[in-house]
Amino acid sequence: MAVYTEEKLKEVIGSVTGPEREAMAAAEKRQAELAKPPGSLGKLEDISVQLAGITGKVKNRVDKRRIIVLAADNGVIEEGVSCSPQSVTLAQTINLTRGITGCAALAKHFGNELVVCDVGVNAEINCPAVIDRKIAMGTKNLAKEPAMTREQAVRAVMTGVEMAELAASDGVDIIGVGEMGIGNTTTSSAILAALTGESAEAVTGKGGGVTDESFAKKKAVIDGAIKLHRPDRNDVIDVLSKVGGFDVAAMCGVFLGSALVRKPVVVDGFISIVAALCAVRLCPDVRHYLIPSHQSFERGYQIAAKELGFDAYLLLGMRLGEGSGCPLAFEIVDAACAVINDMATFAEAEINDDYLEEIRKKDSFTV
Repeated sequence: MAVYTEEKLKEVIGSVTGPEREAMAAAEKRQAELAKPPGSLGKLEDISVQLAGITGKVKNRVDKRRIIVLAADNGVIEEGVSCSPQSVTLAQTINLTRGITGCAALAKHFGNELVVCDVGVNAEINCPAVIDRKIAMGTKNLAKEPAMTREQAVRAVMTGVEMAELAASDGVDIIGVGEMGIGNTTTSSAILAALTGESAEAVTGKGGGVTDESFAKKKAVIDGAIKLHRPDRNDVIDVLSKVGGFDVAAMCGVFLGSALVRKPVVVDGFISIVAALCAVRLCPDVRHYLIPSHQSFERGYQIAAKELGFDAYLLLGMRLGEGSGCPLAFEIVDAACAVINDMATFAEAEINDDYLEEIRKKDSFTV
């Protein structure tokens, strides 16, 4: 088993670099030359420029796509914050590998790879398809004690980095990040509250669905945990260790690792975007590698998205988690590649584009 230390984590953070600006400028130039009104393909153009910054190439492909799902249990469910029993984590962790959960069905439909990694499921998993990186049998109950040690938090983050590095070594072009763990909307809300200073009321939704009584308890537990542990909002590892989960910490690591290996990485919903925010707080350059998918129905999503300067690409009312938005976002990224790769320029299409000169001079236009 690899030995993960905080020094190793700092080395990873220090090794992440920002986008290739020259490649981005070249992609913008090509977009301006394609036979269409300037900006008329909107975010598809933005994505193609972002990909150029990540890869250093104007033309890109995302043929090999992998969703990495991190699975773990959370001790806070002892407080009655979830409608689902903890046993669901184990069952769905295995079912993900069978292709029969929501995310897995979408991944299978679109031909995406799905990798499931156990970082803290509270059970022995007898399934060879699940990668075993178990840190502990779930976290502690954050309502009463810190969720994990600082060393465990670092190990979880570095495990996620390892999963991203493995994807790169396997030739994956684009990565998606998902999770499986009953109680993880509570931990994610607690992390978001700690990082932003927002109240539990502002960041907490009902997650998988709870009664009004349980919802009130959920918010009280989050506020109480933050008051009890006083996590340092300027120290992501401190926040993760005190009120986080192994799954969220490992997801943070996948985002960080994706930036390290210069791969675009898709953010799923609420839990995923909180993990992405953790990664960006650790290393601001990670932001350049993130691609949003759908706008989660969860209340805290918008707060995290604002922190990251995100606009979701899909408005579907989704709140399943698992990484279910990733297969859909992969298709959007693929479309962005098709546009910049295969569209003709005005010269190639034998169209005189002088008529666009006035439009190009303006900051905004109407097609």
